[in-house]
Amino acid sequence: MFFASDNWAGAHPNIAAGLSANAGGFSTAYGDGALDRAVYQRFSEIFEREVAVFFVATGTAANSLALTAYNKPGGISFAHRESHVIEDECGAPVYFSGGSRLHEIDGALGKIDPHNLERTIGRFAPEIVHWGRPMAVSITQSTEVGTIYGLDEIETISVVAKQYSVPLHMDGARFANALVALDTTPAEMTWKRGVDILSFGGTKNGCWCAEAIVLFDLDRARELAFLRKRAAQLFSKSRFVAAQFEAYFKDGLWLDTARHANAMAARLAAAIEDSATAKLAWLPQANEVFAVIKKAEAERLQAAGAAFYDWHKPHGFDGHIGEDELLYRFVTSFATTADEVDRFGQLIA
Repeated sequence: MFFASDNWAGAHPNIAAGLSANAGGFSTAYGDGALDRAVYQRFSEIFEREVAVFFVATGTAANSLALTAYNKPGGISFAHRESHVIEDECGAPVYFSGGSRLHEIDGALGKIDPHNLERTIGRFAPEIVHWGRPMAVSITQSTEVGTIYGLDEIETISVVAKQYSVPLHMDGARFANALVALDTTPAEMTWKRGVDILSFGGTKNGCWCAEAIVLFDLDRARELAFLRKRAAQLFSKSRFVAAQFEAYFKDGLWLDTARHANAMAARLAAAIEDSATAKLAWLPQANEVFAVIKKAEAERLQAAGAAFYDWHKPHGFDGHIGEDELLYRFVTSFATTADEVDRFGQLIA
């Protein structure tokens, strides 16, 4: 019963097979092989326009370089106070950019409130040299607490960003999970709603190690190529990242794995709703489920083989958590089975 993280899951068999199929022979290095170029073209087809694609090793690298692509002296990036770039990347966006800042924006359950964004970003007049100046806005899709920005919400935030002449970045570590939940297209969830640059994650959804920066603003592509190299993120044998993405996209595998993970989350949430010993904190929208459970009961579940973590109370959560209770996070993946979920459901029934 592995619900600790979708990072705990291995590689999907099709993706492992894709790696094996490309293990032999020779291919041009540093992202210029035939398979690399074919995958770049596939990204453009998926997003319905020409895009620039940069493979990187981790989501942290993708986020940090995406924001650094728009760096400027005194630059400030605005993100939700509980976003991954602020809470979980050890200052990497600041480090890679050589000293830009991250500024927290409030919003309920992981999502930036556009009014808070406009009020905050408006405080930093770019002509005032002492304060610093807006550099980028970053949103996470799906968020750290499993919620999803609707298409209109993305567009609303984009309008605020464009009002202050800064780009909109999307941290898409769980991009596919949000995409299938909204039943929309990659184009509609990104550039058609004003997103300029995307951190596109595959690792959490069945890949071994496949992350990419997808750049819709092609004028930035040459500069980003140098930034990636300087950050030690240019793979020599990049065909092995390309091989993962080739298998990931083939026959819609990436959408199927995301749908499965989301379905398992919904099944898990239903079990928690029916439970006498756990309370669903809020309805899941993607593949993360949050529940309020007594500490002693959580320890019993973990001793029985269930893997999950406690979580901090997010901004905007108004549910009650008793002194003997904690908020816990459960994450499902492509590898989660209905049997795992049902066994957990029996434990908490």
